Amino acid sequence: MNKEQLPSINKIHVESMSVDIVGENTPDPLRFAFRQKRTAHAGGMTSMVAESEQQPIAQAILSTTPKQSGKRCLYVHIPFCRVRCTYCNFFQYASSQSLIDDYFAALMVELELKARQAWTQAAPFHAVYIGGGTPTDLTAAQIKRLGQMIRQHFPLTTDCELTLEGRINRFTDEMFDSALEGGFNRFSFGVQSFDTQVRRKAKRLDDKDVVLERIQALSSSESAPIVIDLLYGLPYQDLTVWQQDLNDFLDSGAHGVDLYQLIEMGGTPMKGLVENGRLPEPADTPTKATMFENGVNFMAKHHMRRLSVNHWARDNRERSVYNSLAKTSAEVLPLGAGAGGNVGGYGFMQHRNLDTYMASVSKGEMPLMMMTKSAPLAALHAEIKASFDRGVLSASLLRKALAQQVMANQIPAMYMNIDVYGYCLPLFKKWESHGLVDVDNEYLSLTLAGQFWSVSLAQAMIEVLQQFLPAQAAA
Repeated sequence: MNKEQLPSINKIHVESMSVDIVGENTPDPLRFAFRQKRTAHAGGMTSMVAESEQQPIAQAILSTTPKQSGKRCLYVHIPFCRVRCTYCNFFQYASSQSLIDDYFAALMVELELKARQAWTQAAPFHAVYIGGGTPTDLTAAQIKRLGQMIRQHFPLTTDCELTLEGRINRFTDEMFDSALEGGFNRFSFGVQSFDTQVRRKAKRLDDKDVVLERIQALSSSESAPIVIDLLYGLPYQDLTVWQQDLNDFLDSGAHGVDLYQLIEMGGTPMKGLVENGRLPEPADTPTKATMFENGVNFMAKHHMRRLSVNHWARDNRERSVYNSLAKTSAEVLPLGAGAGGNVGGYGFMQHRNLDTYMASVSKGEMPLMMMTKSAPLAALHAEIKASFDRGVLSASLLRKALAQQVMANQIPAMYMNIDVYGYCLPLFKKWESHGLVDVDNEYLSLTLAGQFWSVSLAQAMIEVLQQFLPAQAAA
């Protein structure tokens, strides 16, 4: 099969595609191209692996030395928080030192088990991310040991980025020094908002002055890049408050910042509080679009270096390696309860329940709660997601992604003849007419509106390809 034999998007009538795919034709696409952000992250279809097959497949993958290896990362999950934020849908366990100690001991066992695997030792890791939960709820000694164990047991590139995520609350100089001694060289703090009222209503710990002063102190030490997350659209966070949050970031001296929009999910405390009249409604989509626009303009005004549609760096020390690689086809080895990753064409999701996780680790098993087989065109989907996150989609990189999968025998050779960019060009032209992208024969560039809706656009393109490319032939 060649590209001339493929069905054409023209023949399936772009005009008849749903608004979720092509967007609205509106004079204000930034605010109204779509009803709302469909999902936090774009993704393609996967298939479930039977429980009886999970351990044999995982053991086989990790005990085999791959013939070739691309970029790879390590993700470690710490599933504890002292307080559940009102917007959070990922809370697992309230912090308890005895429980943390037991968990940390099991984590060290899993770390050594996976570090010994042939797959692990076959190539160096480019980035390590300690996420949660609240990793800084570990003791200073545990943080130091975790970093040292990773550096001792895992092959790392010479410029490997080791990120410790956490809260400013109780992150003392002792903890900072211990983390640096353990080898961590990047720190990410979930500030979300500096405003005291917004923070209190979101159940964030510490008021503005405490947070701002601590970020300033850590940043001024110049010991490692300090990065913060800011969330826009929270209750009580109007446009004036958001502008002050941006000003406070500048005053904090932090080396980088992520600007994320609030995604309202079911099951969060915030949803219940709003429904019961105890919190005002969070910002609607048009207001969040305005906040995004203000954030982009603010960063440009102050000459911040843009790393993605949502992330900026003050200087060259901030690289955001893990966040960039995790959106590509880079493999991610997971460690810890609730950790997720992807290795050898399979998605791994580890047990969230601590007792189940620790029991599994004690038996020398892979602590898997769920395992999925990636879609046949997973590498292509990953390139699409990464491209929309960067703000630019390249025809040549799409061709390269398909070629790599053919060379790795992941998909049939006929896919080498598919011009994915040209195939989707009618859809791109429709987006262009809606003010979401600028298109030529080689590159698609996101407009400001497209940047705000980047996840929705990536998801739409993946869905179109899943529906119309002959994916069944690759299964």
